Amino acid sequence: MLSRIPIILEKVPREELDREILRAAIIAELDAINLYEQMAAMTDSQILKKVLLEVAREEKTHVGEFQTLLLRFDREQEIELEEGRREVEEL
Repeated sequence: MLSRIPIILEKVPREELDREILRAAIIAELDAINLYEQMAAMTDSQILKKVLLEVAREEKTHVGEFQTLLLRFDREQEIELEEGRREVEEL
């Protein structure tokens, strides 16, 4: 269910470390979102469902924060994200 960090951060060259930390943080937040939303779908408790979905929403904000920083640290990522957006809009 939960992802593994695809690289060993201790072995990442110093000049790439912040970008890789941000990518690992995004992976962790996306895992948390999936976990909380899956658990919310499973429970019959309305209060638990409400709290799980609220926490999942907060994790989505965290993704946005980390993504914003990643786009500042990795110009290529910013360019390719925009390219992906254009490709979808063309469909």
